[in-house]
Amino acid sequence: MGRPGIAAERETAVARLDAGVVEYRLDRRGETSVLVFHGGHMRAGLPLGEEVFAELGCTVLVPSRPGYGRTPVGTGRSPAGFADASRELCRHLGIEGVAAVVGVSAGGRTAMAMAARHPELVRRLILQSSVGFLPWPDPRTRLMASVAFNPVTERATWAAVAAMMRHVPALGLRTLVGDLSSEPVNVAFASLGTEHRDLLRWLFSRMRSGRGFRNDLRQVGTDGLEISQPTLVVASRKDGSVPFAHAESLVARIPNAVLVASEAASHFIWLGSDYPAIAEQISRFVAS
Repeated sequence: MGRPGIAAERETAVARLDAGVVEYRLDRRGETSVLVFHGGHMRAGLPLGEEVFAELGCTVLVPSRPGYGRTPVGTGRSPAGFADASRELCRHLGIEGVAAVVGVSAGGRTAMAMAARHPELVRRLILQSSVGFLPWPDPRTRLMASVAFNPVTERATWAAVAAMMRHVPALGLRTLVGDLSSEPVNVAFASLGTEHRDLLRWLFSRMRSGRGFRNDLRQVGTDGLEISQPTLVVASRKDGSVPFAHAESLVARIPNAVLVASEAASHFIWLGSDYPAIAEQISRFVAS
C-alpha cells in the first residue's frame, strides 16, 4: 500500500489571489481533502509520496511554495505568509476543510504554520522528514547550497544532474543519495531496488530550485507556533539531510504528536522497506 512509483509530471494551474500568484495541482477525488507542501527543489507538478492519499480516495491539493514552479518568491515569502496564501487558495477552490495538511522536509515549516494559523481549516498535521525546531541546514550544507542552488547557478546544476542521470545513472544516484543519508554511500545505494532507482532518476532529472531554495535557506525557526491538532511525525534515523533530532524536537514541542521512526536509509522515507506499514498508519491517522 502507498508505494511510490514513477508518474508523468502532472498538469498544474495558476490562481491569481489577493496574496499573489500561486501555482497548484488539484487532483479531485472524494470529499475528503489533503493539502501537501513538498520540500526543497520540488513543485506542484512533481508527485511524491501521495499514493497513500489517492488510495484513500482523497482530493489532493499541492501548491508550489514561494520561488518554486510558477509561484513567485514574493507570494507569501515566509511560512506564515504562504500559509495564509494557501488558506485563500483553499477558499478559492471551494475547500473549507482538510483532513490533514502534510509537510515534507522544508515544507514542514509551512505545514506547521498552516495548522497553527488556520485551525478552523486543518484537522490533522503530518510531518514527513520535516525540518523541526532546530537550526537547519548545518553551516557546511548552507554554504554549498547557496553556491549550487542559487537563482544564477541552479539551472546549470540541475542540467548537470539530469545529464548524469541519463549517462552515468549509478554514479549520479550514489552522489545524490549519499548526500541524503547518514549511512555509507554503498549501504544507502544498495538499499534501493531497481524500481526505487528508476523513481529517483526520474525525480532528480526534473527537480529545479528556482528562487525557492534560497528563500528556504533564509527562513528562521518556527518558535511560537501553537499547534493543537493531532500530529504524526515520520522520520528516519538515517536521514542525512534533516537529522532525526528535528523529528524529536517536533514531538517534544507539539502536544499531540506521535513519532514514527522509518527504517529508510535516507531522507526518502517512502523508499524504506517498512513504508507499507507506515502508509497503513498514515491511512488510519487520516481516516480517524
